[in-house]
Amino acid sequence: MPGGGEKKQVYFAKLIKLLEDYSKILIVGADNVGSHHMQKIRQALRKDAVILMGKNTMIRKAIRGHTQNNPAVEALLPHVKGNVGFVFVKGHTDLASVKKIIEENRVSAPAKAGAIAPIDVIVPAGNTGLEPTQTSFLQALNIPSKIARGQIEIISDVHLIKTGIKVGPSEAALLAKLNIRPFSYGLVSKVVYDAGAVYDPKYLNISDQDIIAKFQVGVSNIAAVSLATGYPTLASLPHSIIRGYKNILAIALETSYSFPQADKVKKFLENPGAFTVQPPPVAKTEEKPKGKPEKVVEKPKEEEKEEDEEIGGLFGFDE
Repeated sequence: MPGGGEKKQVYFAKLIKLLEDYSKILIVGADNVGSHHMQKIRQALRKDAVILMGKNTMIRKAIRGHTQNNPAVEALLPHVKGNVGFVFVKGHTDLASVKKIIEENRVSAPAKAGAIAPIDVIVPAGNTGLEPTQTSFLQALNIPSKIARGQIEIISDVHLIKTGIKVGPSEAALLAKLNIRPFSYGLVSKVVYDAGAVYDPKYLNISDQDIIAKFQVGVSNIAAVSLATGYPTLASLPHSIIRGYKNILAIALETSYSFPQADKVKKFLENPGAFTVQPPPVAKTEEKPKGKPEKVVEKPKEEEKEEDEEIGGLFGFDE
């Protein structure tokens, strides 16, 4: 088995090799992530990334030693603090997809006393399933309740724990009794390193449509400033042309001056009905002339007469 010094050398060599081979890195927080949970995350990212954890002092030392070969990695040093690790993303993989996999691999957890709440915890109104003997427990937490059908029922939603506040023993016990696991833990993306550039992971969620919308807003702002100050730009040029066309058209309508586009407008103003589209004619259906209904001529019932004659002859009543 290698000693402590040899283990450090192996770790340094591994970290430097990863820094040389990968230009995209996600620095992630690993608070409240167990070894079994970490193993599942490694398996989920096996094809796309490599996870490396370690002591911050060793990571800083390895990065400082590698700055001679790659000065850009020095930008990682300010972010190596707390319980963090590195996710080295392979070149063919998108950073946003790796971030999504990390966010999906979270596990629910109960609220433990003394833990810092990462989110607000709200206990919903309704039947708790608790026996009436535990009413005093809810009253100690100032939770309005009543007895309904032999069980305790919370009257309205209760904001039990606020974000950033330590979970108290009473709050933790109540959530355990109600079988509520309000928290979820996993790796949290904190910083993105991409070929020397360092930025917030939230920008990985920006889509092409978001970029186009932001660009359109910027172009609109530039056009507005250009038109207000009279300074022409590419953004304001279409608006200036349209304004000029409107002015020339207005002059043409008030004077004898004209041009092809103005002629169409003048003709329309003189006779708007000529430009309306007539609906297609409706095909007429043949109607029968209205009059007295035809009389139905009934044919004489010859068959019945013949039958009567046959019956009469049968009984000897022939004429």
